[in-house]
Amino acid sequence: MSVLLEVIATTVADARLAAQAGADRLELVTAMGEGGLTPSIGLIEAVVDTVSIPVNVIVRPHSRSFVYDADDFAVMLRDVSAVKAAGANGVVIGMLNANGEIDREQLARAIDAAGDLAITFHRAFDEARDQQKALDVLLGFDAVTNVLTSGGKPSVLDAEATIRELALQAAGSRCTVLAGAGLTVDAVAGFVSRTRVEAVHFGSGVRIGGSGLAPVDSAKVAQVRALLDAEAKS
Repeated sequence: MSVLLEVIATTVADARLAAQAGADRLELVTAMGEGGLTPSIGLIEAVVDTVSIPVNVIVRPHSRSFVYDADDFAVMLRDVSAVKAAGANGVVIGMLNANGEIDREQLARAIDAAGDLAITFHRAFDEARDQQKALDVLLGFDAVTNVLTSGGKPSVLDAEATIRELALQAAGSRCTVLAGAGLTVDAVAGFVSRTRVEAVHFGSGVRIGGSGLAPVDSAKVAQVRALLDAEAKS
């Protein structure tokens, strides 16, 4: 089975290039330099209209923290409804309480608002106090089908042992560990081989010059796709 390749898109051109080069799924964001914030409705609609692969949209109202007050959360619920109406495949969302634990109540309410949309819990997970406990909480929510994580490190390449443990913990569940942050074309095959992850997430690593502000480099996406396919056969 080939490893799923998710690529961050910030424009319609990014989305088109990534899809044509072999990405399986997109994460649509704006403000990639801030870790990704909710994109405009116009961008969501345009990307959904342009590509045939699933488009998951981040719902994150600001980059101050992953602890949200009632006003922040009300905005997030409106955004979830708007993402759904725009025809996206899923939402990418995450929230913690002041103790560094997953905010179960907010997550449950967001899942209700999302209806049948796919739910990815994003890298708020990496700021949870206890990642194994946090994953157990997420595994209790059937709607959460992906957890995007760098294993608590700035680069996932420095957290291979943690990623392998998390992937084992999630094995056999409906939830896939989506490894991302710091992945590069050169490192991806070895990383997948050692961690046995079933899904990887690329941002800057498949952009021109490795810059988050640069466009997607379709040659790099195609290279990653080929490496993942080769790894699946080995």
